[in-house]
Amino acid sequence: MNKRWKIKSQPKAGRPLADIIKILLQNRNLKTKKEIAQFLDPPLPKTPGDIKKSELQKAVFRIKKAIKNKEPIIVYGDYDADGICATAVLWEALHSLGAKALPFIPDRIKHGYGLSKKGIDELLNNETMKQWNNESIKLIITVDNGIVAHKAIEYAKSKGIEVIVTDHHQKKDDLPKAEAIVWSDKIAGVGVAWVLTQALAESKKNLDLVAIGTVADMMPLLGLNRSFVKYGLEQLNKTNRVGLQALFEEAGLRKGQISTWQIGYLIAPRLNAMGRLEQALDSLRLLCTRNKKRASDLSKVLGLTNKERQELTLSTFENAKSKSKVKIQKSKIIFIAEESYNQGVIGLVAGRLVEAFYRPAIVVSKGEIYSKASVRSVKGFNIIEFLRKFEDLLEDLGGHPMAAGFTVKTKNLTELSKRLEEMAVEEISDELLQPVLEADMELDFCDINRHLFSQLRKFEPFGIGNPQPSFVSHNAELVSFRQVGAQRKHLKLCLQDFDAIAFNHGHLATELKVGQKVDILYTIEEDTWNGNNKLQLKIRDIKKS
Repeated sequence: MNKRWKIKSQPKAGRPLADIIKILLQNRNLKTKKEIAQFLDPPLPKTPGDIKKSELQKAVFRIKKAIKNKEPIIVYGDYDADGICATAVLWEALHSLGAKALPFIPDRIKHGYGLSKKGIDELLNNETMKQWNNESIKLIITVDNGIVAHKAIEYAKSKGIEVIVTDHHQKKDDLPKAEAIVWSDKIAGVGVAWVLTQALAESKKNLDLVAIGTVADMMPLLGLNRSFVKYGLEQLNKTNRVGLQALFEEAGLRKGQISTWQIGYLIAPRLNAMGRLEQALDSLRLLCTRNKKRASDLSKVLGLTNKERQELTLSTFENAKSKSKVKIQKSKIIFIAEESYNQGVIGLVAGRLVEAFYRPAIVVSKGEIYSKASVRSVKGFNIIEFLRKFEDLLEDLGGHPMAAGFTVKTKNLTELSKRLEEMAVEEISDELLQPVLEADMELDFCDINRHLFSQLRKFEPFGIGNPQPSFVSHNAELVSFRQVGAQRKHLKLCLQDFDAIAFNHGHLATELKVGQKVDILYTIEEDTWNGNNKLQLKIRDIKKS
């Protein structure tokens, strides 16, 4: 797919290094001395400004009362990596304070997303209650869910259970009638849970889990999230958690070499895989166990389940992709509903469809009475606000501007699809459907050296909101190139004075010629393969000059 390049700044070749760094900071909206200082040297994490102190105080008061009276407490989590990490953070904090607390992760198929009547009934009839001599649950604390669980909270109240909500998903004007609502949309669900633990008993523990959840949930890595991830990565690379150590070994990772990339592509997918296909509780058990043998066994289960998830995702995507090729000719939004689609992978499939066709994608696992959908959007189109216009047809809805999920009665799918496609024509412009690659600035090869690279390292950790600095260079001479990789999917190139790698660009080998001039959009990396220690260019896109 032809991508449009958007170059934010265009400094002249040979500009001083200080000017280049200044432009990179400005591109991240960092202009004042204070903003720049906090970005380059992030302060320790704190409570975000949009969490209401009065609600936080109410939550702390109620929890301390429950601990004092030895009331049974349930930490009610979610089955994704953010929710699992949030559950671990809050449950471990409560346990250390002497609370009579148990974690609960709902089953994706059996209970659905978030706090639900089915989940509450499961708790009230669960075998685990026997260890409390069948004492009734007095308090549920949600993590990474609950902000739109009006009916479930009312149901809990009817059973004599009070609910404290901690969440970061998009809220509505009318909030549920909970005992307290600790909410922020600035940080991940695990960040909100961690803030609550700090109000209970200040400690800088568990930032390793906060980093995993923050990166996994694709939060912007600026401000408070940057602090969470920076200090969390420090803990993660020194972690004593036997579960994480076992997971590192299974994934082929080593302590001291964990970055946001390893979290996003190797660690989080393994934690997520259990909630997609099996029981997410095993991911929680892995994080919290202190038994090395159990950690080793669980990490192998996560690894095997992740491989199964990868295979299922690929086969489902290929099916959805073939069906989408026809639909995109007539619609600005992809809507695919199939009985054979597993609920656990439809979100991943939706994401891949967006990458393939660059338009919002809704993938539905079609059921007999109810159907579940996962949705992914393109940059600049708020999908949760768009979907709220169809709530008269939906049973539930939740999510973020870029990703959402909903339940719909199967009999309403045809009407929903029709209305969605009609509204998409009105609200989604052609410009939004053209993929754009952003670069920070144009750069001449003479400006690339070790001094520049050392300054670029100060911008880490990279992620959403703080992408790795990227550049455009024009008229670079192609000295040599060859296809590499098991399926020859990648290109290894030499461009004037630099070696380069272009992942997933192997197909261009038939179009390129040695000696021709090309324009490239790239990042600057360090190649350490086989003992190398030199700079190389990681190419994101190539065009003929």
